[in-house]
Amino acid sequence: MFDILRNFKGLVRLERCDGPVLYLASRATPAFLAGASILLAARQFVGNPIECEHTKDIPSAVLDTWCWIHSTYAVPSSFSKEVGVEVPYPGVDSTRGYRPTKVYKWYQWVAFLLFFQAILFYMPRWLWKHWEGGKIHALMMDLDVGICSEMEKKQKKRLLLDYLWENLRYHNWWCFRYFLCEFLSLANVIGQMFLMDRFFDGAFLTFGIDVFRFMESDQEDRIDPMIFIFPRMTKCTFYKFGVSGEVERHDAVCILPLNVVNEKIYVFLWFWFLILGVLTFGVVIYRIIIILSPRMRVYLLRLRFRLVRGEAIDAIVRRSKMGDWFLLYMLGENIDSIIFRDVIHELASRLGSAKRVEP
Repeated sequence: MFDILRNFKGLVRLERCDGPVLYLASRATPAFLAGASILLAARQFVGNPIECEHTKDIPSAVLDTWCWIHSTYAVPSSFSKEVGVEVPYPGVDSTRGYRPTKVYKWYQWVAFLLFFQAILFYMPRWLWKHWEGGKIHALMMDLDVGICSEMEKKQKKRLLLDYLWENLRYHNWWCFRYFLCEFLSLANVIGQMFLMDRFFDGAFLTFGIDVFRFMESDQEDRIDPMIFIFPRMTKCTFYKFGVSGEVERHDAVCILPLNVVNEKIYVFLWFWFLILGVLTFGVVIYRIIIILSPRMRVYLLRLRFRLVRGEAIDAIVRRSKMGDWFLLYMLGENIDSIIFRDVIHELASRLGSAKRVEP
């Protein structure tokens, strides 16, 4: 188990080109989902995920396997009945006559769904890693350390400055690809909320709200929404031929210990997806604002990099495009602040000189 967990170090490691929200959506979330998937798969395929009460006529292994594969069910009308008096457990009741039942067919698929969700969450990060191509790391040239000889530092600053000067106004496509990955992260969070709502038969979108209501309601008239979606005890019907050749029906009561883990995972995921959706939506709105407002880009550079002169920032934002601003912001986050200040001042000086010689 520890060997498996060690393999997630690379997934949760923060890299130079990661924004905080993209990191949460495309690295931290897939790591949690993949870890939960492995945990459930280990309990599902190594342990015993279901235990059914059986008679001597049916081997226990046969009944457990049948009920696990062919699903179990509960009686919704019995969730509000008094436990120990009218029913032995919420959802477990006699089905004589016509009583609607709620069938649970999803629990053997939870581990696979979580792993599939982890892949979907990682896709924006994979796309950005492919599109970014190591540009930030290549331009850094170990300038984040700041401890090197003056000759080496001067040479690396010159190389960085030459690149920025020669490729000015050519970074928009690279920048908008990053914004696209952030938008895909937002679409992914929203889409996965509806995916899980469909998976749980329309009970997931309001799951967290129902849990809050359950905690605040009176103990006598409240129904635990976690038991309704993730029942710990259900019923199963098994048919077999009797000694006379007639079909015999056997009703079994089954315990699903795996649902104790499932409910905790999905309560966390409901709140986590809600928080992640709000943060990602805020980032998308923030990106739209900085795309439409050069003044906001100037303000953000001044606020973040106080060592840089304001007139230098004004000159660069005025003569460059959105992609150049984004590249400079990313570089400023990752290299030594003194070196970044010198590069920005020199780039602004070159832009001023070029403007003066224009006809």
